[in-house]
Amino acid sequence: MQLDISPHISPRHRNTPAELNARFQDRTAQDVLAFALRRKIALVSSFGTESVVLLHLLASLAPATPVLFLDTQMLFAETLSYQRDLAGQLGLRDVRTLHPDRVEVFREDTDGLLHRSAPDQCCALRKTRPLEQALAPFDSWITGRKRYQGGARQDLAFFENDAAGRLKINPLAHWTAQDIATYMTRHDLPRHPLLARGYTSVGCLPCTSRAVPGEAPRAGRWRGQEKTECGIHFSPRQKGHAA
Repeated sequence: MQLDISPHISPRHRNTPAELNARFQDRTAQDVLAFALRRKIALVSSFGTESVVLLHLLASLAPATPVLFLDTQMLFAETLSYQRDLAGQLGLRDVRTLHPDRVEVFREDTDGLLHRSAPDQCCALRKTRPLEQALAPFDSWITGRKRYQGGARQDLAFFENDAAGRLKINPLAHWTAQDIATYMTRHDLPRHPLLARGYTSVGCLPCTSRAVPGEAPRAGRWRGQEKTECGIHFSPRQKGHAA
């Protein structure tokens, strides 16, 4: 696949997200990803119901790119199995599984029920802190978020800064649900096993439920709560909301 990246766009120049979004506004996900891969970067993946698309794109361009996978120790067994199988099938060479700190888990969530009383704190313990530590060597990271997923994602751009000032890149920001489905079918990509059971978005087992027809894709996450994000995708303005 030949990717057209303008020579004056240098990954070493500290372009602002606004500048990069202006320059890439008419580019494809492949163009954005190719530019991203010229940086000191990692891809963060949940190996969820749509993750295979971005992972496949990555594997076709740079399979040795670090892929960070957060095992919160509360994931579905199906997700863990899918992660292992998919990484092998795609030929991803550097998948790094992250875990929460055992001492912190014992101290803060002894009975494993923190998600019921303080879900934001549970996410901080099991996701935000481990990821922040793992991202320390990188100046940028890639996510699979998309506008059509709604909520805080509906105005998503290709490029943004995270709360720590790293460049955060969303190559699939403008893709629709149909784009995702078409790509998966065209490349005959393996589906997450829970998709067939009605889970359109999959996170931790205690905080994920099946979708109801007509609901938004992420409606089954933290159902009945105002919470819609785990905390790793809060913008600098939203940082204070993460416990």
